[in-house]
Amino acid sequence: MTKITFEKMLKITFLGTGTSQGIPVIGSKHPVCLSTDSKDKRLRVSVLIQWDNINLVIDCGPDFRQQMLREKVTHLDGIFFTHEHADHSAGMDDVRPFFFRQGDIPVFGSQRVIDNFKKRFDYIFSNENKYPGAPSVTVKVISPKSDFKFGGKKIVPIEVMHNKLPVIGYRIDDFCYLTDIKTINDTEIKKLKGLDILVLSCLRIDEHPNHLNLQEAIDLIAKISPKTSYLTHISHLMGFHNEVNTSLPNNIFLAYDTLSINSK
Repeated sequence: MTKITFEKMLKITFLGTGTSQGIPVIGSKHPVCLSTDSKDKRLRVSVLIQWDNINLVIDCGPDFRQQMLREKVTHLDGIFFTHEHADHSAGMDDVRPFFFRQGDIPVFGSQRVIDNFKKRFDYIFSNENKYPGAPSVTVKVISPKSDFKFGGKKIVPIEVMHNKLPVIGYRIDDFCYLTDIKTINDTEIKKLKGLDILVLSCLRIDEHPNHLNLQEAIDLIAKISPKTSYLTHISHLMGFHNEVNTSLPNNIFLAYDTLSINSK
């Protein structure tokens, strides 16, 4: 029997669990936006995954700087991107402090995502007429059809659909992170069998054309059958954290900013 050491286990910290506007929404008088409960205050969605001495971030949104300072992250080994939407990528410029200390930062994403970044962040992704002080990255183009290695672990990309936009989720050991999902086909679901922890985006109670609502998320979790699931990418329209969390099935929880969990 293989002994699992603490260093080989994954530590997952939720950097942000909110949707594209975050919670509170600017100017909103919605009761959840006015809540004083810290679990109802959500930065844009992202996670930090750590094992051995590896620091991996999935997505790099507009709250990236604040999240890195809060978690006291001093080095960054890579960023996995799920897709190109601003709430998942607008923090790219704030990789600069890591670049100044470490050199080029490895970034992983589909060819479509990298092509988008070359236009939006040309001063980062192009070596032509490089501005002094601009960060640089090492680009790793990935495909949902091919596993790859990172930090000594096998990474299994999972393709889901955000309405008509393909998004890549990531399975590492028995942990998987899926965000901005509306549908997933059976071929990809087969890659998710035997999960210890599934992190799944879930926007709100009511249906939405681009995202799972609460009932759809619960139904998908039942189909995948992980041991434990955490919901993220949460809108203020989901309701108060504590009220919703207590209404969920026993193995499903609402994630919240700063929550840390361990997975085999």
